[in-house]
Amino acid sequence: MIERERRFLVDELPADLPEPTEIVQAYLTTRPATVRVRREGGRRTLTIKIGSGFARTEIERELDADEFAALWAVAEELLIEKRRHRVPLAGGLLAELDLFDGDLSGRRIVEVEFADDASAAAFEPPAWFGTEVTDDPRYTNAALARHGWPD
Repeated sequence: MIERERRFLVDELPADLPEPTEIVQAYLTTRPATVRVRREGGRRTLTIKIGSGFARTEIERELDADEFAALWAVAEELLIEKRRHRVPLAGGLLAELDLFDGDLSGRRIVEVEFADDASAAAFEPPAWFGTEVTDDPRYTNAALARHGWPD
């Protein structure tokens, strides 16, 4: 239920990216909690995130097609479109590299989730990672959907 995640801008794309997964997601609300609906391939989910920064509460459940359609009709104003590449890292970690489309076309962020605080603190980002934005709320997907890319 606690998501531990570090987020980074991307200086350069790694070679030989795996095939991406297409993701569209929209937000019902972004305050005080973030509530989003997402379609990733054939999977549809409802996610609630509470808090900000490195460790947040995350509650997620799958939706059936009718539930998704009902929520999507309300949420589609705050929309994110992206392609996610899952890039294996040392130590069994996984980088989720998001290449944005739509209004955010050309932008990119990478995030890595951790099982515990110690592994997150010990993480050394690969050379292709850029500036860390974990604690900058302007780079959450919810903020990007609402305000666009920060200047």
